[in-house]
Amino acid sequence: MDQRAELSEFLRSRRARLKPADVGLPDFGRHRRVPGLRREELAQLAGVSVAYYTRLEQGHGQNVSFEVLDSIARALRLSDTERDHLTHLAKPNQKKKKRSSRPARALRPQLQVLIDAMDAIPALYLGRRMEVLGWNRMASALFGDFAARPPEQRNFARMVFLDPGTRDLYVDWECKAVEVVSALRLCAGCYPDDRELSSLVGELSVKSEDFRTLWAAHTVQEKGHGTKRLHHRLVGGLTLSYETLRVPDDHDLSLVTYHAEPGSASEESLGLLAKWGVDEKAYPAAAEHGTPA
Repeated sequence: MDQRAELSEFLRSRRARLKPADVGLPDFGRHRRVPGLRREELAQLAGVSVAYYTRLEQGHGQNVSFEVLDSIARALRLSDTERDHLTHLAKPNQKKKKRSSRPARALRPQLQVLIDAMDAIPALYLGRRMEVLGWNRMASALFGDFAARPPEQRNFARMVFLDPGTRDLYVDWECKAVEVVSALRLCAGCYPDDRELSSLVGELSVKSEDFRTLWAAHTVQEKGHGTKRLHHRLVGGLTLSYETLRVPDDHDLSLVTYHAEPGSASEESLGLLAKWGVDEKAYPAAAEHGTPA
């Protein structure tokens, strides 16, 4: 990916979302020719020259210091995640460890044994490109049979944008889509030379208009936990909490688990999924006994 273009577009998108009133500046209404703040206004807020900020917004960030980036981040009202993303894109002129763009590695057998032991909750391992590297029986029951997918299709980003079944599963699909694109944006900032990631973004951009629109928005956010509302074709509605945990010796690998509130209807539904799993032959019998909504 073109790191200069990414830096330029990110800064412009963050500047465009701010109104003068947001930062205590007068608003001249219809006389403004650009959305959001002007470069001159942003430079004033950040305490840098207009020429310096203009050059940075044009993608020339090689010699920028952390202190200047911090001032610009404050002026743009960036979140902590956005601030980190800006730092990765600008690549300040200080020594920092080069990040490897290695391909996905095979999951350690011990990690698979760990999630297999979590027989009551869905659990899976995601790589940094959102590739599904490991899963347990409950994860397949909830999200679909991963083993039945070709290895190259075991990717949550592809599933969310290209698989109708996954799209129907999420009640708030738009929110999930934003989270997926944000995660890929953060990864692209950290690993601009990752060919597999570039290929994935290119494929999704060609095949999904929704993805193209969200990618162009340059939204970055990091959500390690929260709640998802799902509608499973077998057991109906589910409200599940999720937790994302980094694997200590491989920070590109994440363990994601889903659980229901004790005593809730969703917990009962997960119990039914544990019994029926991904066995399609069990579905008719289950339907005869009724399924929770």
